[in-house]
Amino acid sequence: MSSRNDIEVVIGGKAIKLVGYESEEYLQKLAGYINGKLSEYEKVDSFKRQPAEMQNVLIQLNIADDYFKVKKQLEEITEEMELKDKELYDIKHELIATQIKMESKDKMIRDYQKELTKI
Repeated sequence: MSSRNDIEVVIGGKAIKLVGYESEEYLQKLAGYINGKLSEYEKVDSFKRQPAEMQNVLIQLNIADDYFKVKKQLEEITEEMELKDKELYDIKHELIATQIKMESKDKMIRDYQKELTKI
């Protein structure tokens, strides 16, 4: 089991202590992501005019939107991989069936050649 990490990060100009079993680098990455969202929105005048509570809600909605878009992409990629796996499975079985037919035909040819050499 991973060890617990206590790390202080800065989010929105405020020092916050994060505690978790993830690596310090990961926790810093989370803080960096949030800070990126904050700075992205602080450039928008209509966002700056909103009350702090509304700003927080808008940022939360934006992060949730990012999450659901990535989740959908993952589901689509997973579905595509499953289809590819099925296609590969079908192709392998088709190849095996073709090899069996070819071996049978080769055996027939050898048998006919043996018969011809007897004549």
